[in-house]
Amino acid sequence: MLALTLVAAAPAPDGKSSGPKHLSAKALAAELSDDDGASQGKPASTKASSTKPKATKASDRATTAEEKPSRPKVTAAKPTAAPVPDSKAATISDTKAAGGQKPVWEVATVPPDAVEVAKSTYIVQPGDTLSAVVRKTGEGADVIAHDNDLAAPFKLRPGQKLKIAGGRYHTVKKGQSGIAIARAYQVEWSKIIELNHLQDPFTLREGQRLLLPPAKDVAKMSLEQRAAAFQIDLTDLATGSEPALAPTAKAAAPSLSPTRQLAPTTPVAEPEVAFVGRFDWPVQGKIIRPYGPMDNGGRNDGIAIAAPRGTVIAAAADGVVMWVGEHPAFGNVVLIKHGSGWITIYGNADKLVVKRGQAVKIGQTIARVGTSGTSADLPQTFFEVLQGRKPVNPMGLLPKRARQPDGNDSDADPDQNSD
Repeated sequence: MLALTLVAAAPAPDGKSSGPKHLSAKALAAELSDDDGASQGKPASTKASSTKPKATKASDRATTAEEKPSRPKVTAAKPTAAPVPDSKAATISDTKAAGGQKPVWEVATVPPDAVEVAKSTYIVQPGDTLSAVVRKTGEGADVIAHDNDLAAPFKLRPGQKLKIAGGRYHTVKKGQSGIAIARAYQVEWSKIIELNHLQDPFTLREGQRLLLPPAKDVAKMSLEQRAAAFQIDLTDLATGSEPALAPTAKAAAPSLSPTRQLAPTTPVAEPEVAFVGRFDWPVQGKIIRPYGPMDNGGRNDGIAIAAPRGTVIAAAADGVVMWVGEHPAFGNVVLIKHGSGWITIYGNADKLVVKRGQAVKIGQTIARVGTSGTSADLPQTFFEVLQGRKPVNPMGLLPKRARQPDGNDSDADPDQNSD
């Protein structure tokens, strides 16, 4: 079972911008392949206090209107204890559902060894590449490319002036994950994605430099804001749970064996076949909570499908299992990546029957319906579809179903509550 850990965020001493130019994962790997400036450090560990929080009702399983649109930020797990204070946040720890392994962000913890890079203007020298400029200035390749409107293949010309905006940078070490890096600096992973203009599939590479919020801004954050770095939602799992690779290394190829157990620090390869974004139903049953705004002012980023306990949960499309584990709100969860940025999420399961890194086919059993997590008060499957970091209404991607015996349509309008 999950060892639910509650982390009290202590004060630390220590703007989203957008643009048309981004480094692809492949391009970034090529640029960093000759970057020998990555520093190495031993993982640091953090201790946490433990307490038992109060359960959340199924009707309240989304964020409030004051929070950003997403799934619930979890602060509860057990039905008999007092509510968790706002300064604490439930996190994911060791779980038998994941084969007894600890998540990568606990195995490869991150020492907060960021360095400050001075603001400057760099004059391109003969023979300079983007990776050479990264080494000489300390700034990240993604940020340099974005701020100077550079497009792949990032050709530079002698005498060209490059803006170096400066800031606080963390150098990624092999095996570190986005979630672990965010925790080390007590900031949200989504904020690091925004600052660095990271794009799908959000693969981190050893030696990559990530821009962080200024230390003075973090010092001004409230305990509640800082605690958000220790809360893990499903989008974080989809985009920040994979360990970083060496610059030119390849992720582990998918396996057909349900017995192969990948190490937490071994990244899972993306499916090579392009995916068109059409799925089949993971479970046959009544939709008890649709996609979109909820009556309590929150938002549901997926759909909840009621079915008898033990009913098969099937893969909605071919893909590779990227994460298997236990989440405080959504219980036993499986994440499958299908390629082209598409990821499906299956929650509230009773039993999980696949392993991380396993290749699956559409219709293959991946789990059984249950009531795990605080978001389910009856047997059901939470099903969500992501493209990149964006939730997509599953109803527009699933086949139409027949009218149910009670006279109500089992399927909502595909356009209802869509973004």
